Amino acid sequence: MSRALSHLRAAVSLVAINTRCPATEGAARRGLSTWPAPQEPGMEYQDAVRMLNTLQTNASYLEQVKRQRSDPQAQLEAMEMYLTRSGLQVEDLNRLNIIHVTGTKGKGSTCAFTERILRNYGLKTGFFSAHQLKPPLHHQVRERIRLNGQPISPELFTQHFWRLYHRLEETKEDSHVSMPAYFRFLTLMAFHVFLQEKVDLAVVEVGIGGAYDCTNIIRKPVVCGVSSLGIDHTSLLGDTMEKIAWQKGGIFKHGVPAFTVLQPEGPLAVLRERAHQISCPLYLCPPLEALEEGGPPLTLGLEGEHQQSNAALALQLAHCWLQQQDHLDIQELKGSRLSVPHQLPLAPVFQLTSHMRHGLRDAEWPGRTQVLRRGSLIWYLDGAHTTSSMQACVRWFRQAVHGREQPSSGLEVRVLLFNSTGDRDPAALLKLLQSCHFDYAVFCPNLTEVSPTDNADQQNFTVTLDQVLLRCLQHQQHWSFLAAERASLVPDGSASLLLAPHPGSPCSLVFSCISHALQWISQGRDPIFQPPSPSKGLLSHPTASSGASILREAAAIHVLVTGSLHLVGGVLKLLDPSLSQ
Repeated sequence: MSRALSHLRAAVSLVAINTRCPATEGAARRGLSTWPAPQEPGMEYQDAVRMLNTLQTNASYLEQVKRQRSDPQAQLEAMEMYLTRSGLQVEDLNRLNIIHVTGTKGKGSTCAFTERILRNYGLKTGFFSAHQLKPPLHHQVRERIRLNGQPISPELFTQHFWRLYHRLEETKEDSHVSMPAYFRFLTLMAFHVFLQEKVDLAVVEVGIGGAYDCTNIIRKPVVCGVSSLGIDHTSLLGDTMEKIAWQKGGIFKHGVPAFTVLQPEGPLAVLRERAHQISCPLYLCPPLEALEEGGPPLTLGLEGEHQQSNAALALQLAHCWLQQQDHLDIQELKGSRLSVPHQLPLAPVFQLTSHMRHGLRDAEWPGRTQVLRRGSLIWYLDGAHTTSSMQACVRWFRQAVHGREQPSSGLEVRVLLFNSTGDRDPAALLKLLQSCHFDYAVFCPNLTEVSPTDNADQQNFTVTLDQVLLRCLQHQQHWSFLAAERASLVPDGSASLLLAPHPGSPCSLVFSCISHALQWISQGRDPIFQPPSPSKGLLSHPTASSGASILREAAAIHVLVTGSLHLVGGVLKLLDPSLSQ
């Protein structure tokens, strides 16, 4: 442990690019929860976010859920109590015409496709991204609540936050906690926003699981969807696909149509049984190719083969919603539902409208298989954080790099920028990434700056800087071990730069924040980032120094950012500052 802490201190000094005053540096070393200085007038949004941050954080929320697992039904009852205290009844949510979506992989992308399709019909849409641990971008919390595809304004966020906060304060009783947890509060706030703004429909993404998720106070959605299942959040949902499927099937409602994509037989059987028990009509989505017949090929706004099933599910959800609400003529159907032995009835195959085609084409979901090109720097962004989603990410990245035009001359360099949080298995994720043959691996926390005290959206009350850096050093150790193991399998010694023959590979670096990592990777090629100054001590590290020379001379630099959607969100914020406005 003492050796690890020694490395940690070295890493902190290594990344000290910007001059910091002693007080700021001391605060950064003590932790990330340093309370910001008083704000200037007109910063009410920041004040609202700061107050929201005091309610609860991701780590403490998960600990609370774990403690309550012995009585999970109490979680939903508590959520209904908060809803009532906020001035709404469960029946009020029926007016939102909700599309409720769960799953392990792709539910965010499915929601993005669905919302974009329905918006193309001229409908006013609401979209709540309730995912507790890996929101899509969320360097600003208001991005969780969207109207017509856009995050609600700071003014609208502030207005609804304080209205809800004061209402809950006024209705507290001695026997009740006055405020709900962070994500419960945001869920309640989203319902209030959508009702006041009179949206035609709301796409609601489940946070964790489904059966006992705080969004599952919804009683009468118009339609439900289950995207691809996988192993994730095992401490909360169970350690098998079947247990996880049981949790996901908890959003099914009596008489409400539900759709899912092709799943392994075990979890599919669990979904089928859950639907049967409550008389929920559950259908299996036919592949996307079946809907392409008779028309031009579909273009998806989100890259990657795995988006095919997400798009197929979104089409069924949108089609079902339109039919249920009498927005779509049922004569569009080209075929009838067919029975598949031992599985589920197939959902209908229908003629796609131009609104549907354009919705799939125009869908955007930052941080999922996203490519940003800045001259010779190409950024590949994907927030994969499970083994199955990382497998899809690796396939996408390798195909994307292979499909790009090669420079006429000069060296091409591949760089991995990685972080992993929570109870994920970083060693398993990094092992999958070895097949991409990176020349450099860079590890950093999910922080845009070392001490983001001027931005409430960047506050984190759960960890210290030393803790997150130590985790990054552990990632580096995993990578070095895997690299050495891989190098030992190369018979002729023709390994890439990455394949060092011993642990402590010289081709990996740890930085204290995202901005420092991007400064080193870009080496002045991107006008947003100033190249690191040798006078600040960074380039005294041999790997940083030698790597800087190679990066400056490279004809193309391919950078994959993955492992955490929080990391991807921070990178996006820095690459495109307009996203934070």
